[in-house]
Amino acid sequence: MSCCRQCEGLENMFDGEIAAEDLADYRENGPAHETRIMLDVLRRHDLNGLTLLDIGGGVGVIQHELFAAGIASAVDVDASTAYLRTARQEAERRGTAERTQFQHGDFVALAEQIEPADIVTLDRVICCYPDVQAMVRLSAARARRFYAFVFPRDLFYLRWAQRVADVFLWLTRNKYRFYIHPSREVDSILQADGLRPHFHKNTGLFWQVRVYVRE
Repeated sequence: MSCCRQCEGLENMFDGEIAAEDLADYRENGPAHETRIMLDVLRRHDLNGLTLLDIGGGVGVIQHELFAAGIASAVDVDASTAYLRTARQEAERRGTAERTQFQHGDFVALAEQIEPADIVTLDRVICCYPDVQAMVRLSAARARRFYAFVFPRDLFYLRWAQRVADVFLWLTRNKYRFYIHPSREVDSILQADGLRPHFHKNTGLFWQVRVYVRE
């Protein structure tokens, strides 16, 4: 599948209704379990004055939480117009919109226009992109200090579930696809860029949380 087709699928999949539901859930319950773990690891460090690049930021959970932890500014790149609009509205409500830059589109296509940041986060994003090499390589190159992400565990039953999901999506003419990329491949790309493993935790049967640091 082409990246352009996937971005079109993301626009349709993550629409205004989904964005509103996600924001309501965040306001009521806080960050999702895996997101909270990732944030807790980052907050163990002094984040005052640091910058954030949040790729596929959804309704802006990571941005909102890390602004409260002291970051100075954030860039939010998302393929979903509805998510960006919702994240901006919530940032305006919280008084951080002036310190946040919102960019709509395919991060890989936009990467050369985006400045490096101290922290780069991808929460359930790598699994939404067909070209894992490009996504991880280009995003890692923009991480000055921390690179943190949540993505699926690389297990046989998840690969089987992915195939079933692909069939269902094809039958329903949904352009969105979900990917189980090899964990070793992701790790190899990051380490080749000078990032070193700092934290890794598997959560339940599906997700894993990883944080890397640049030494």
